[in-house]
Amino acid sequence: MDFERRIDASIVHPQGVDEGIRIDPWSSQQSTDYSRIRDQFGLGSIQDMDIPNPSMLHRRGIIFAQRDLDVVLDAARNKNPFGVLTGLMPSGRMHLGHSMVIEQVKWFQSQGADVTIAVADLEAHATRGMTLNQCRKNALEDYVLNYAALGLDSEKSSVYFQSSRPVVQRIGFTLGKRTTLSEMESIYGFEGESNLAHIQAPLVQVGDILHPQYEEYGGLRPIVVPVGVDQDPHIRLTRDLATRSNWFNVKSRKAGGISISLSIQDVNAGVFGVGERGRVDREARAQIFESIHNAIATFGFSDIISNPKHGLIEIPGATNRDRGSIRIALLRLERELGGLGLLPPASTYHRFAIGMTGDKMSSSKPETTIFLDDSIPDMEKKVKRAFSGGQATVEEHRRLGGDCDIDVAFQYLLSFFEPNDVALEEIRRDYSSGRMLAGEIKQICIDRASEWLNELSEKRQSIKDRLNDYLAEDAQ
Repeated sequence: MDFERRIDASIVHPQGVDEGIRIDPWSSQQSTDYSRIRDQFGLGSIQDMDIPNPSMLHRRGIIFAQRDLDVVLDAARNKNPFGVLTGLMPSGRMHLGHSMVIEQVKWFQSQGADVTIAVADLEAHATRGMTLNQCRKNALEDYVLNYAALGLDSEKSSVYFQSSRPVVQRIGFTLGKRTTLSEMESIYGFEGESNLAHIQAPLVQVGDILHPQYEEYGGLRPIVVPVGVDQDPHIRLTRDLATRSNWFNVKSRKAGGISISLSIQDVNAGVFGVGERGRVDREARAQIFESIHNAIATFGFSDIISNPKHGLIEIPGATNRDRGSIRIALLRLERELGGLGLLPPASTYHRFAIGMTGDKMSSSKPETTIFLDDSIPDMEKKVKRAFSGGQATVEEHRRLGGDCDIDVAFQYLLSFFEPNDVALEEIRRDYSSGRMLAGEIKQICIDRASEWLNELSEKRQSIKDRLNDYLAEDAQ
C-alpha cells in the first residue's frame, strides 16, 4: 500500500533482527540485500509461483517476495472474489516510485480483483499539518487523476477518505487491545517524545487494510496489499493482530495435512464451552465441533480426526492448497458465532526504485525523482544529471563497460520505460560491453520517458472530468 513515508520516526531494528539488515517505513536509507531480507523476515519467494500473465515487474524480478499470495492466486484461478488495497498520503507530488505500486494494482485488477484506495487524510492532518480540504484537493488533482491516467478501471475501483470512514478507526481501536506499547516501540521505534497521533497512525492503517472484508465493503475475501519492502512492518502488525483475533487456528501439520485448533479467548470462552477454572462443557464443545464439521463438509474430506477435549481437528488428507479455503470457511463460522472473522492480508514486495542521485527516491527531494507532472525539459535535465554506471573516461568505458546495476538510466528503463524485454536486453548487452556510452543510454531513457510522460499527460486531460467515477459513495 504505498502509504509513503509516514512518520518522522527514528531508525529501528525490530527485535530479533540482525542490525546488519534495516527495514522500516521511514528511514532514508534501506538495505537492498533482498535475499537476506526475504529470509530474515520470513517472506515467501515469488520465483517458483505460477503467476498468470506476469507483468513486466514480475518478469524482471522487481516484485521479489510475498506473503500468502497463493491464497489470492487460487481465488483468481477459481473466479472467486478477492481484492487489492493500496493507499496514498495526500501530501507532496506523485512520482515514479508511486506509479510502480499502481502498475501492480492494475495487474491484480486485470486478474479479477476489486480495488480499494485509502486516502490517508487523517494522518496527513495529524502528522503533516494539512487541512482536510487540502488533503482532498491534492488527493484528487494529483494522485487519483494519475491513478486513472495510469489505467485503473473505475468500475472496479473505490477511493475513500479516512476522515469519512470511521470504521477504520474503530477497527484500529478494537485490535489495538491486542498489542502493547512495547511491541509498537519495537516495530516502529517510538519513544517517550513520540506524538500520540504518530503512535495511533499504524493502528488506523490496520483498519484501512482489514475493513474491506466487512460486508458493506465487499465481504469476506482475500485482500492483497502490494508494497515496497520497507512497508512490511505495517503488514506484519496487521497480520499479527488479525491472527490474534481469530477463533480458529488453521495450520499445516508436520506429518502432512491440516490441523484446526480452537483459540480460546475471553470473548469466546463461553461459546467454546470453557467455564470456570477451565472446565469444559462437553455439550457446548460438541456443538462447536459439529459446526466446524458442517463448515468444512463441502470440501469432501473423509479422514477428519476430532479431539473435542483438546479442541483439535486434524485432516491428514488436506493439502496446503486447501488451507486458504478452510480458513475462509471457518472465518465465516466465526462471524456467525459473534467474532470478527478477519483474514490476515496477503502482500507482495517490490524492490526500491533507485533515486536519480543513486539514493532513495523522495517527494521532499525533487532532484531524486521524476514527478508524473514534470515537463519534458525538467525530466531531461534530471536524467542527464542522474547517477551513472559508466566509467570515468570513454577509453575505460569501451574497455570495461557500464554497470547496469547502479546506472539510473538503465534502472528506469528496467522498471518504468522499456516494456520490451528483448530491447532491454540488447541495451544491457551494449552498455555492459562498452559499445554503448553513458550519454547514449541516458538519451534512450530520455526518449522513452518523454513518450511515457506525454502519453500520461494526454490521458490525464481526457479523464480529469470523470474522477467522481472512482470515488466511493462516502467520498462524494
